[in-house]
Amino acid sequence: MVDVQLGGHTLQSHGFKVARIHMHDWIILVLLGVIEIILNVIEPFHRFVGKDMMTDLRYPLKGNTVPFWAVPLIGIVLPFAIISAIYYKRRDVYDFHNAILGLLYSVLITGVLTDAIKDAVGRPRPDFFWRCFPDGRDVYDPVTTDVICHGEKSVIREGHKSFPSGHSSWSFAGLGFLAWYLSGKIKAFDRKGHIAKLCIVFLPLLCASLVAVSRVDDYWHHWQDVFVGGFLGLVIASFCYLQFFPPPYSADGWGPHAYFQMLRDSQNNERMNNANPHNSRQTEMETAHISSPHLAITMGD
Repeated sequence: MVDVQLGGHTLQSHGFKVARIHMHDWIILVLLGVIEIILNVIEPFHRFVGKDMMTDLRYPLKGNTVPFWAVPLIGIVLPFAIISAIYYKRRDVYDFHNAILGLLYSVLITGVLTDAIKDAVGRPRPDFFWRCFPDGRDVYDPVTTDVICHGEKSVIREGHKSFPSGHSSWSFAGLGFLAWYLSGKIKAFDRKGHIAKLCIVFLPLLCASLVAVSRVDDYWHHWQDVFVGGFLGLVIASFCYLQFFPPPYSADGWGPHAYFQMLRDSQNNERMNNANPHNSRQTEMETAHISSPHLAITMGD
């Protein structure tokens, strides 16, 4: 285990250097954001919905307990605020940068996968009947018995995006990453038996679960949509966290891989300099020898 040196690597002193190392990661992140926007614009697959299928799709059309605009606040802004608070206490830009990058990748990868599956599957929501027939008068094709909707196009379009739940996947992606992050910071798995720490770890997961449950309560999703969405978000969050941080049960689980690698590189450089003092003196002599003619020319001028 390397010696720990906190407080010497801030956004001002090392922020640009750390961000430049991950320049390509930030570029790909922007591309993921563009893809996510495109997936929300394109028309989803309109799955066949027969008359016999309407029995399970007649739930009332309700509003959202958790509005769409609140999902980024829950999945991104809240974890960002907590990570920022930890940075201002510890002043470790390696931890801050990798946590933010991992969080954003967790949410955007999850978002792209969720919306791609939504558009491809086109599963109708539980309230699809009232989206398709807002006046309650159902009309079907006499041959195929497929629905002939006469509702608002944007409402019908949204009605074909049930599987998987975006609220669930986004919430578990962001808050799941936060749960991993907090478990490392408080050393929840240090084998000392402080089980109360698990309450802090489970709190973000509880919040994500409540968001997921609200989607079933509002009849916007079937329970399978919510389960798969939450599972997808949590799996992606786990992969993204472990890409940047050791497992929380590790002795170095409180910090990112990049931080410990930086410390190892610094210590190796110090050992090399201490082991070769002759080379250091020789380099200084060569520098003086090279610079002396320039000094002479300057004095001569």
